Amino acid sequence: MNFEALCRHRRSIRQYTEQPVEQAKLDYVLRCALMSPSSKRTNPWEFFVLTDPERIRPLAGCRTYGSGMFATAMAAIVVALDTSLTDTWQADGAIAAEHLLLAAEEQGLGACWCQVYQREGAEALVREVAAVPDNLTILCVISLGYKNEERRPYDLDKLLYSKIHQ
Repeated sequence: MNFEALCRHRRSIRQYTEQPVEQAKLDYVLRCALMSPSSKRTNPWEFFVLTDPERIRPLAGCRTYGSGMFATAMAAIVVALDTSLTDTWQADGAIAAEHLLLAAEEQGLGACWCQVYQREGAEALVREVAAVPDNLTILCVISLGYKNEERRPYDLDKLLYSKIHQ
């Protein structure tokens, strides 16, 4: 799949089958995240991987809205950052999270970003469930699993080309 097709087909998936995500696929997705660019190559991100459904399920309640996908996710990756390393930690974390999302799609997995940073006290629950140390700030959690819903690819004719200025 070329990059445009990958971007076109990557959609937020919130319903997953009960099929476990293979370790090889998780390793691939995480390798891709480790290759994401960061300011001055500070690499402020750390990734906490959950694969036990009993540990993942509580994440479904970390937010009032927007975290329900953890009720069926078969894996979750917490993107946490050392904010003392760079003032661009949010951008660096977001780029790494996008690498996770695109790599998951390439591997035939569904994935969805759940914003945690400054969201309804979500960070405390995620920190506890994933055992994230206090010196790291949690940006988001990515749910992963095999898709149990179909989403149409982006319609190229409906893209917001008016947002492009040349």
